[in-house]
Amino acid sequence: MEQQKYIEDLKDIRDIMNRSSKFISLSGMSGISAGVFALIAAFVAYKTVYVEQVDLDYNTILISSDSIMKLMVIGAVTLLCSIAAGVLFTKRTAQKKKQKLWDYQTKRILINLAIPILTGGILCVTLLSHGLIGLIAPLTLIFYGLSLVNASKYTLGEVRSLGLAEIVLGLLAAYFVGFGLLFWAIGFGVLHIVYGVVMQLKYKS
Repeated sequence: MEQQKYIEDLKDIRDIMNRSSKFISLSGMSGISAGVFALIAAFVAYKTVYVEQVDLDYNTILISSDSIMKLMVIGAVTLLCSIAAGVLFTKRTAQKKKQKLWDYQTKRILINLAIPILTGGILCVTLLSHGLIGLIAPLTLIFYGLSLVNASKYTLGEVRSLGLAEIVLGLLAAYFVGFGLLFWAIGFGVLHIVYGVVMQLKYKS
């Protein structure tokens, strides 16, 4: 009886330490919703890029300035929707666990996420201005993966695994340049959904 109480006390201490050092209110539904939005965006982007191609060639694609603007709008809308859903579901999870959504741990994880993402975003805009469109999808995957790995030390371990998978996909997309949109859909769509399902089943978030 005393041994069981001792084990429970140790678990309580570990939970308190985790809450004080890591952001653990991540919601599996945030990942699932982000993945669904990404798959929808990938489909719309595919229609935007390839609908006007007479001879479909994934290695050589002509994209008009109008199509580029449409792709940027699609990306911006997808990002905003994913962030909104993420905040909503994470807030619900935090309330269930009786934790604050915005605290020191939240600031730390957002700062560590932002540094690689902003760097990658600026680089992608620069490459886009020089017409190097084929590198955009690989670099978004790589820098997103780096941001997850960078922030993973302040949150759950599954985030690190997701980040490493995104980096690998980004490197593959850089080699198979013509299939960047497909890798983008897998990375931001399928992997996010898988990650979200795992989080839901493991943490009941």
